[in-house]
Amino acid sequence: MNSDPIADMLTRIRNANMAALDHVDIPSSKMKVAIARILKDEGFIKYYKVVRNTKQGTIRIFLKYGPNKERTLAGLRRISSPGLRTYMKAENIPHVRGGLGITILSTSQGILTGRECRQRNIGGEVLCAVW
Repeated sequence: MNSDPIADMLTRIRNANMAALDHVDIPSSKMKVAIARILKDEGFIKYYKVVRNTKQGTIRIFLKYGPNKERTLAGLRRISSPGLRTYMKAENIPHVRGGLGITILSTSQGILTGRECRQRNIGGEVLCAVW
């Protein structure tokens, strides 16, 4: 039993990326699918699909690489954890790597990027940073 499923998802993606695998399978949940959607929309992964093979299902994330196997995903870091939740107002949401990365937040309007939160002027729990 994993106490932090989001950190587990990020670790699986990070490990598969370091091993230069084509895809990685992760147990599915609504929040993980929303995070995968953001990663796809921002260009960090090729695509993802939800496979309904069990009661819970599985997310298969296809990783993206450059022409010579350069990684497009340089890093993933969990910010808010179950033991120490981190909440930010819209004006305090950090910029990752000078704007080259993204921050993913859980808000009252769903899972959003830091840029979308600043545009809508809403804060929330800072889940992770991706660059």
